[in-house]
Amino acid sequence: MSRRLGFFTRLLDKVPAKQRYQLATEQIQHAERCGFDNAWIAQHHFHQDEGGLPSPLLFLAHVAAQTRTIRLGTAIITLPMENALRVAEDAAVLDLLADGRLEIGLGSGGTPDSFLPFGLTFAERGAAFADHLHTLLSAWRGDSLGHPDNHLYPAAPQLAGRVWIATFSVEGAIRAAQGGHGLMLSRTQPRPAGQPELPLDALQNPLIDAYLAALPAETTPRILASRTAFVADSDRYARQVAEPGIRQQAAQYRGELRGERFDDLLAQFDAHVGGIDQVQHSLAQDSTLARVTDISFQVHSVEPSHADTLRSIELIAQHLAPALRAAGEPHRRIS
Repeated sequence: MSRRLGFFTRLLDKVPAKQRYQLATEQIQHAERCGFDNAWIAQHHFHQDEGGLPSPLLFLAHVAAQTRTIRLGTAIITLPMENALRVAEDAAVLDLLADGRLEIGLGSGGTPDSFLPFGLTFAERGAAFADHLHTLLSAWRGDSLGHPDNHLYPAAPQLAGRVWIATFSVEGAIRAAQGGHGLMLSRTQPRPAGQPELPLDALQNPLIDAYLAALPAETTPRILASRTAFVADSDRYARQVAEPGIRQQAAQYRGELRGERFDDLLAQFDAHVGGIDQVQHSLAQDSTLARVTDISFQVHSVEPSHADTLRSIELIAQHLAPALRAAGEPHRRIS
């Protein structure tokens, strides 16, 4: 099976909330027209500069009504902050309305102070995630809920097989595999102390190794890698568009970054920016991408205009997608 291609957004366009949702909808529609397989959206609470959407399933219901074939996924729902039964119900209804196109990405992370209004501390998120995931899967699998007569309606056993778990750790990858879930890898992640120049694939290949080793023999691997990629008609234009957003992001980490040259910043944010050939070459250096079943592209932290985002989607679909879909060998378990 060829590798699936996705578009991801955190809904960060510099416009009011309603327009953010309109632009994200148009971007997903455009990705569908260009042949993308999946669209993924992030959930964030309270902090509009980190993400523009607290209600991903509600937004995807809107998008489902305006698309036909593209699969629609959450990347992620911050499950510790949610009522797991309400997530189960809303997802079940949405999957029916979307004709079975829903994918459910889940995670435990988020801005630490965002947990407090939900009655949690950041330190409690791991235990809450495990409890809520158990409840969510139990509901989807048709177990009784608090009373022998209580069962999820509408029934949604199919969703238990479409769960993806986001993690930065080997332990998290093992848990995802043991549950038979998909593994979600981030566009970037923190480097270990004393190893600031470690490439992203050096961090993520061990997660894939651990996931494959722990996956039940009868379970097909599902591994999604998200990557920042902004493609324009020329290197010069891509860099011109990308630099303000990248430097704005860098300002938040002043004192923590190595060097201030634009290329230094691109490397540290794991961003692939340029014309077609440049981005194709840059992505080819990432050995993780040859090992995954799915790749999703986002423009954050570049933050281009809506028009430039649409053009990047087109260029990825027309010029990069054929090789990306076919690259690498089919997945095999490590021995």
